[in-house]
Amino acid sequence: MHRTTRRLVALAVGLVAFTLGSALLYQVGMAHLEGKSRSFWESIEWAVETLSTTGYGYDSHWSHPAMVLLVIAVQFVGVFLFFLIVPIFMIPFLEERFEERLPREAGEISHHVVIYRFGPAVETLLQRLKSASVPSLVIETDEAAARAVLEMEQRVVFSRAEEDALDVCRLDAARALVANGRDEENAAIVLRARQMGFRGEIFAFVEEPAHRRPIELAGATAAYTPRHIVAAALAAHASDRISPRLPGAESIAGLERRELRVPPSSPLAGKTLGEAEVGSKSGAIVVGLWSRSRLHAGCGADLQIEPGALLELVGDPSSLDRAAALFGAVYLRRSGPYLIAGFGEVGRKVHELLTDAGEEVRVIEKQPVKGVDFVGNVLDPSVLERAGLRESRGVVLALNTDDATLFATVICRDAAADVPVIARVNHARNIDNIYRAGADYALSISDISGEMLSARLLGRTARTREEHRKIARITADGVAGRTVAELPVRKHGCSVVAISRNGSFITHINGQTRLERGDELYVCGNAEALKLLHTIA
Repeated sequence: MHRTTRRLVALAVGLVAFTLGSALLYQVGMAHLEGKSRSFWESIEWAVETLSTTGYGYDSHWSHPAMVLLVIAVQFVGVFLFFLIVPIFMIPFLEERFEERLPREAGEISHHVVIYRFGPAVETLLQRLKSASVPSLVIETDEAAARAVLEMEQRVVFSRAEEDALDVCRLDAARALVANGRDEENAAIVLRARQMGFRGEIFAFVEEPAHRRPIELAGATAAYTPRHIVAAALAAHASDRISPRLPGAESIAGLERRELRVPPSSPLAGKTLGEAEVGSKSGAIVVGLWSRSRLHAGCGADLQIEPGALLELVGDPSSLDRAAALFGAVYLRRSGPYLIAGFGEVGRKVHELLTDAGEEVRVIEKQPVKGVDFVGNVLDPSVLERAGLRESRGVVLALNTDDATLFATVICRDAAADVPVIARVNHARNIDNIYRAGADYALSISDISGEMLSARLLGRTARTREEHRKIARITADGVAGRTVAELPVRKHGCSVVAISRNGSFITHINGQTRLERGDELYVCGNAEALKLLHTIA
């Protein structure tokens, strides 16, 4: 019997008992105190009329004080019951009767991926499994979370006991198990799955890196720490010392790399690179466009310059200044300390990586713990001002909630337009909103986890990331006499950034620059593209 049903039964029994009791008291009181005998059924009628507040028919006046007090007491009980029964008893009962029941068994399903506990780490994974037509089943031990998963039209099984979770998911027919609970829950789930004879792959998400080894010893195929992976990616994007943007650029004298954010009011916003003619008008070369954390390295003439996008340009200082004037923008800062907002697991790891790389770091956190430089709320502009936001090289938002991250992004962007904002995001669905708020780079735990596991579960190789670029030297004897525009460089997603001629570098290049015998081209691109370009020599 459901809890609400038991409560309604108890209420009905209580009402009957109270009605009978008050009727008997009324019958005795009327006979001895008022001198007017009433039958049992007349007394019952009075009790029901009084409790239901419908009014009186036969009796409507009493003279003895005790009888008057009895009537008043029963009337108050009746009024009180009206406000008690509807919200506490009737509404929960009706909701339980009409809301969709949570499945307690998996039903007919096979060759599926079982996911223990729903959360940000598995959101993108579920989407990718669905796109690949791979069935998935979520096991939830929290009723509210299970209903949320059901509303997403994702197959789910609800189990109140953690130890019974694997008994209702048809584990014997599954292809893999993903443990996404707390570390102690994951260890128990992994161990129980192996004890049940499951021989498929088991993957676990781990909160504490020190727990990876014990969970693998319990039987997990692999254990991942997505928060630390996100932290490493954020730190690498922030610091050239950790992950140089253009390895090899340091060998070219006079060449600089800068980034600018395209203002919505820029005269070049919305145009293509071909229409903007950045190279011919300024001498600077666009080698990349960052949009939604994705780098477009193939900067051909048809690439659109989106408002708010980050452009990477290389060239000599005067060429870069002319390019900034064309866009009506200022370059992002590249000096000063890094600010880290939030000193949780992600924030601590970012701090560790940046300081190990020799970067100056300042930490903002609400609590005065070791390693925190400024105690306060990052959503308070005065705290950011005190921490030196305007002089910072970048701010890394490692906050616990996406709402706080979004609001902090708006505040940072308004206070310091030339300071890059790098954000950690929990749910992939919030990425677009945080970009609209002004973030320059955002990375979600959901996307990182989904990419890692979908590669393992779906048998795909990890995709080549365009941002893993370098500058390579290519001899140009085979193309002497041709112009840079006539080379198939942009076609392969590469950019000519400099020419070595007679022992010196030419960094002011445009499409009309003509090549001579003995020239060496310095080309920016990823490994695959550069390999193809070696055929032009």
